[in-house]
Amino acid sequence: MNWLKEFPAAVTVCDKEGILLEMNDKAAKTFESDGGYALIGKNMLDCHPGLSRQKTERLLAAREKNVYTIEKKGVKKLIYQSPWFEDGQYAGFVEISLEIPFEMPHFMRG
Repeated sequence: MNWLKEFPAAVTVCDKEGILLEMNDKAAKTFESDGGYALIGKNMLDCHPGLSRQKTERLLAAREKNVYTIEKKGVKKLIYQSPWFEDGQYAGFVEISLEIPFEMPHFMRG
């Protein structure tokens, strides 16, 4: 079962050096102008110029999660970047980019 392939959020996975290992269909479509699936095997740092590249390099080195929202072309997205681990060892980063509504409910549970 490959549920991630058609999952409606863009999911990309890189190793600890920034080499893209995997992406799903939504990520390939999102980065189509940069090469889409052809980006697998390439360093994602090359897609981040200037300050964006520096921040991404710091995240990879610090192994820290980074979460924020953006608006681009009238679409609001939640960006969730987090280190991933294999057998307890740091292995790289996963980025999930999920389109979200501009107004959405927030619930306090507990």
